[in-house]
Amino acid sequence: MAGNSYGTLFRLTTFGESHGAALGGIIDGCPAGITLDFEAIRREMDRRKPGQSAIVTQRKEEDEVQFLSGIFEGKTTGTPIGFIIPNTDQKSHDYSHIKDQYRPSHADYVYEKKYGLRDYRGGGRSSARETASRVVAGAIAKQFLGDIEIHAFTSSVGDIFIDKPYQALDFSKIESNDVRCPDAATAEKMEAYIREIRKQGDSVGGTVTCVIRNVPIGLGEPVFDKLHAELGKAMLSINAVKGFEYGSGFCGAKMKGSEHNDLYNEDGTTKSNLSGGIQGGISNGMDIYFRVAFKPVATILQKQPALDNKGNIVEMQGKGRHDPCVVPRAVPIVEAMAAIVLADFHLINKTYAR
Repeated sequence: MAGNSYGTLFRLTTFGESHGAALGGIIDGCPAGITLDFEAIRREMDRRKPGQSAIVTQRKEEDEVQFLSGIFEGKTTGTPIGFIIPNTDQKSHDYSHIKDQYRPSHADYVYEKKYGLRDYRGGGRSSARETASRVVAGAIAKQFLGDIEIHAFTSSVGDIFIDKPYQALDFSKIESNDVRCPDAATAEKMEAYIREIRKQGDSVGGTVTCVIRNVPIGLGEPVFDKLHAELGKAMLSINAVKGFEYGSGFCGAKMKGSEHNDLYNEDGTTKSNLSGGIQGGISNGMDIYFRVAFKPVATILQKQPALDNKGNIVEMQGKGRHDPCVVPRAVPIVEAMAAIVLADFHLINKTYAR
């Protein structure tokens, strides 16, 4: 199956299924001589792993990363970094009832039509568990991005939104609650809503906002490999993502040019930054900010009609351990993919003759 790699110079290839022996990846192009902070990698994995709070899936995976190559005496060697993440808490029998059925809004039907067979245990390769490998690569990418700061947070759950601009938020509060929302009052409402949705056997979507600071001018290419285009591609590759907007986004489509133009200050910064830190596909040195929309988790614990492999509409009900809202656990995944994109463009920039 193609499409398992992302990146040009800093390149990640992932492998593994939700209920296989392990997940893993190969990171190619990581510069040599980087002293890795393994505890920082551990912290990033803990932010994404299942079972971390009462409002996420209760599957228990420690997500211990085992590095196999590309690291010697704690430093990267410049050769491919291979790693695995063992699966230790699979309950494949939870999925035996859908062996011959296609779950609504899952990839079951299209996988079977495309490949002629599918791994029905937790969705196999289409499971969001694959993103664990991305978090490993993102944690490593962060470690050679210098002063660049990447802050993602839950900005909405259902119709509950943070009503403050990101500049008014204290990013140090993101990890202070289970929903990863830096506004305490909004976080409390979000968590209560997710708990209620869980009791109903239902699910709910939301958005993750990401702010990237201290980005140097010049990352990104002017035509097909625009920085925002690659960020969009990276975010849209994450499971359950249905939308991406940066800067003024869709709101900008309602404005006049006289309202929307980023007017310059004398030092080259702009007064509004409605461009979201990117102009002409290239970073301009200001904050990059974007928003990613996540749909409600497709597996719900309510009865609903489904299609079986004989063409019959049958009744099915989800079983097993699932997130009622994927957004809180998606926050570190969004950060990881942003870091991978920036690391790739950072290395591409270094190839230019100056």
